[in-house]
Amino acid sequence: MTLDSQTTSAQRAGGALAALLAASALIAPLAACADDPAPDRGRFLERAVEVGGQRHAYRVFVPARSAGGERPPVILFLHGSGERGSDGDKPTQVGLGPHVRRHADDFPAIVVFPQAPANTEWSDSAAIAWAALEAATAEFDGDRDRTYLTGISMGGYGTWELALAQPRRFAAIAPVCGGLDAPPQRPSLQVEAVAGEADPYAAAAQRLRDVPTWIFHGALDDLVLPEQSRRMAAALEAADAADARYTEFPDANHNSWDPAYATPELWQWMFAQRRH
Repeated sequence: MTLDSQTTSAQRAGGALAALLAASALIAPLAACADDPAPDRGRFLERAVEVGGQRHAYRVFVPARSAGGERPPVILFLHGSGERGSDGDKPTQVGLGPHVRRHADDFPAIVVFPQAPANTEWSDSAAIAWAALEAATAEFDGDRDRTYLTGISMGGYGTWELALAQPRRFAAIAPVCGGLDAPPQRPSLQVEAVAGEADPYAAAAQRLRDVPTWIFHGALDDLVLPEQSRRMAAALEAADAADARYTEFPDANHNSWDPAYATPELWQWMFAQRRH
């Protein structure tokens, strides 16, 4: 898999947050059906949201049961660029989706899989992700204080982008093979939230120092260099972050998401986090 197959060029999105706020008044959830969703628990359901007059399909996994009758936690997953489009299903095929399918009987969280349109970055398509998250959380009574963010490759960049836009929204984040600085062949991947900072890593770390963060990367990644995650981990440490972790897989190339999501400690750690 090449970076070009996971990501394509898109416009810079310095006004992404402003566009998101402007679009929020136009967001309306569109349920796939009006039936009680209970029989579909433990399955991936088809849903859609309308943002700025456009319909965007997405998928949501609803857990088979909730522990102790509590509201289930919610995970927002941001895919890589190879899964962009309009079908709504490709985001479930790579990354977190396969792991959830393997553990569908006991995975305890609602998982929201928005889809960025072709030729866009998550900085361009943040409004779609926010809309899907809000719609699924409301429909399936998710716990807003136990809402988490993760993503792979382009979605790893998107994880930093969305977390920096709303640092108090998530109880924890887990970016996988992402970064802040765009690779030379892909300038549009730059995280816009800190693009104008003299030291974007230090600036991001200061904004996110109170957000529990677990970063994952492959040591052999030649598409998004691991130096990006190493620098961010070091910046969080320098900022005295409350809970910042970094795992680098020595034998992994760009696909560090499979070993990341197969790490049992990730889920134990994540689901223990609660927004205060």
